[in-house]
Amino acid sequence: MAEPRILILGGPGAGKGTQSRKASEEFNVKHITTGELLRANKDRDISEFESEYDVPRTYMDQGELVPDEVVTLLVKEALSQVNGFVLDGYPRNVEQAEELNNMTDVDVILYLDVDEEELVQRLTGRRIDPKTGDTYHIKYSPPEDPEVERRLEQRDDDTEETVRERLRVFRETTEPVIEYYEERGQLERVDGKQSPDEVWVDVRKAVENAQ
Repeated sequence: MAEPRILILGGPGAGKGTQSRKASEEFNVKHITTGELLRANKDRDISEFESEYDVPRTYMDQGELVPDEVVTLLVKEALSQVNGFVLDGYPRNVEQAEELNNMTDVDVILYLDVDEEELVQRLTGRRIDPKTGDTYHIKYSPPEDPEVERRLEQRDDDTEETVRERLRVFRETTEPVIEYYEERGQLERVDGKQSPDEVWVDVRKAVENAQ
């Protein structure tokens, strides 16, 4: 398989973005994320879907989910333009998983398995330097400069209350996707509690074994 087709699943903070970027570089395939697709198409006319709003931007500004059919259209268009890919952020529910089956075959489906308390610790520990925009973690990657440390701020969506709500939504909507693929014998679990480099070793091995 010259250009593998990879799907990486996991809860918020599990490391999907990090591992997807590594896989994209290692296997020379496109990293497709729903977040980037939506940002690139935020002013696209979606009135054909008879949705509440006429452009994705309005949903995003309201903090609401863009309708499934819109996200599916964007993913389908992106997949049609590439051979290999790393898909990150889709599917988020079983209906989207079934749609993905109709779009393309996936060579390897990986689930970065991290328990909820670890995810809470990872997300609530993130801090932003408002001066530079750099991201740190108070436990895993604190700044070396005390001055930088003093000005670090926590994003509103990284508070414990918000994080636990995001995880609740993940359990309700995306965990059934994990079960969906597991029941079909397609899912490979990766221990996401390891360091990013250790997780990458397992991810790379799984992709190579699928070739």
